[in-house]
Amino acid sequence: MTDLIQNWLSHSSDIIRALFLYNPDAPLFFTRLYFWGFFILVFGFYSAIYKFTSARNFYLFIVSIFFYYKTSGLFFLLLLFTTLACYFFGFKIHKSQSQWKRKTYLFLAVFINLTILAYFKYTYLLVDGINAILGTQIKVVDVLGELGNFMFDASFNISHIVLPAGISFYTFQAISYVVDVYKNKLDPVKKFSDFGFYVSFFPQLVAGPIVRASEFIPQMYKPYALSKAEFGYAIFLILNGLIKKIVVADYLATNFIDRVFENPALYTSLENILATFAYSLQVYCDFSGYTDIAIGTALVFGFKIPTNFNSPYKALNVGDFWKRWHISLSNWLKDYLYIPLGGNKKGVFRTEINLMLTMLLGGLWHGADIKFIIWGGLNGLGIITYKYWRKISPYENSKWLIAHFWKIFFTFSFISFTRIFFRAESIESATEMLIQMGKYTRIELIPEIIMSYALILSIMIFGFIIHWLPSRTKEIYRGWFIQMPLWLKFIVVIITVFCIYQAYSSKMQAFIYFQF
Repeated sequence: MTDLIQNWLSHSSDIIRALFLYNPDAPLFFTRLYFWGFFILVFGFYSAIYKFTSARNFYLFIVSIFFYYKTSGLFFLLLLFTTLACYFFGFKIHKSQSQWKRKTYLFLAVFINLTILAYFKYTYLLVDGINAILGTQIKVVDVLGELGNFMFDASFNISHIVLPAGISFYTFQAISYVVDVYKNKLDPVKKFSDFGFYVSFFPQLVAGPIVRASEFIPQMYKPYALSKAEFGYAIFLILNGLIKKIVVADYLATNFIDRVFENPALYTSLENILATFAYSLQVYCDFSGYTDIAIGTALVFGFKIPTNFNSPYKALNVGDFWKRWHISLSNWLKDYLYIPLGGNKKGVFRTEINLMLTMLLGGLWHGADIKFIIWGGLNGLGIITYKYWRKISPYENSKWLIAHFWKIFFTFSFISFTRIFFRAESIESATEMLIQMGKYTRIELIPEIIMSYALILSIMIFGFIIHWLPSRTKEIYRGWFIQMPLWLKFIVVIITVFCIYQAYSSKMQAFIYFQF
């Protein structure tokens, strides 16, 4: 009997640890069944308090902090520090009468946040640059890891700096708040828990969209409202996001893309080209899939967060692409970087410099590596080149359907090939892949390659067809789902979830933008 009790206690202890303690091998992703158990439980309690604004906001703040702890461990303390700093500086900026004090507080808020972000993302790049220029042997020190070991008597690995999930997203979101307070676009949030809820709202915390304070904070004080149509739309988005992520993105990555990018020289030119196009589909389905789930789950709680994608592979040029892709980041860079640099108000040459700087820094935002800077620079070059090309293009204003399709295909191909630098492990690997693409693939091998990748190609074709469907067609089948009676929705959800998890990969694929 004693052994039975001990085994039961031990088993119960293991379950409690799994539920409430951070496990670096099993972070809390949207694609884990544990998350949906967490979501149902959170919403169950939310249903009892949603009418009480203060309690609702405080509850979702605590839940969001727990979610981030389950995603990134003790880095939730860093999230709290960022939140506290911007909350404090928001009040200081608002209350200060003199302009120089307002600017000083704004500078301190932005400087502190960007310094923290730079420490985690750019320390290695900075130290490597200094060592290369000065011939020094400076080594990177994980200051926060050593501090944590000292304060908590812990044993964190300090051999390298670990990047907290979503730090770029919540940092930019917090910065936008203090800037908007400085510009008198909104008053500072009075309660810390309310502001903490805005910064840390768990559906969009670790991979966006970047939500502007002026768009989200007013919603925090409105009564909860969710119509039947909005509920149906939310469920549709969640299912749509899971299909994109698990059925398309993860399957293509595990069974094709990762293998080719790891050893491009082992594959033919055609296989490398197909992997490049497949990666464009993967990164779209991965990131927009996360966004769909984030928008859907937020809507269930009564909050609307902005659209982050607008059929980006329907773009007619590179500039049009960046108006459709990762819209919240593109708008953030435009409003808080491009326009402050002078935008297009300083003449043609200055406009081009501002565009290129914005795209280069946008590339650097994605990672401290020369390959991301090259990727950003190529996109900037694509935007600038198009501005000149459209003046002499023989088909720019053509009404021919073939000209329209050609512009879409050319833009998609350009974007896809720039992503070789985005996805490759190194510049050498990207170069190797480009060289391999230039090699001749024997015609007699093409049918064999197509047959070997029949399922991969089928999924790619399915993904691209759905993406390129006219918006009206998508509205029709989305409307069908929204108008279904609740019992039929339930059946569709069960069948869809069952089919989705038949494609579930045993090799868990983290969302790509978690690393940014």
